[in-house]
Amino acid sequence: MPETITAVYENGVFRPLSSVSFKDGETVQIQLWPDDPKKQAELAIQFLVDRGLVTPLPNAPHNVEDVTDEDVYELAKRLGAKPGKPLSEIIIEDRGPW
Repeated sequence: MPETITAVYENGVFRPLSSVSFKDGETVQIQLWPDDPKKQAELAIQFLVDRGLVTPLPNAPHNVEDVTDEDVYELAKRLGAKPGKPLSEIIIEDRGPW
């Protein structure tokens, strides 16, 4: 049965960080994934692209900065200060009477 085990590579040997249920001499297959979540995402996307399941965007920006909570708060504050009806009211009016 497949199981995921976290290991550290030291002195040419993978050392599991938790106990394993293998017998001495048992053969296993190892699939390596980087510990960096961004690198994992890049590998997953490349996996899908290689199999033709997704198409990469042409000229996609690769240096896009992360949006912070402060950025989201500031944008919400600025948009909330604009005159006019809130989006929720517009949606309710658009739906009409039930």
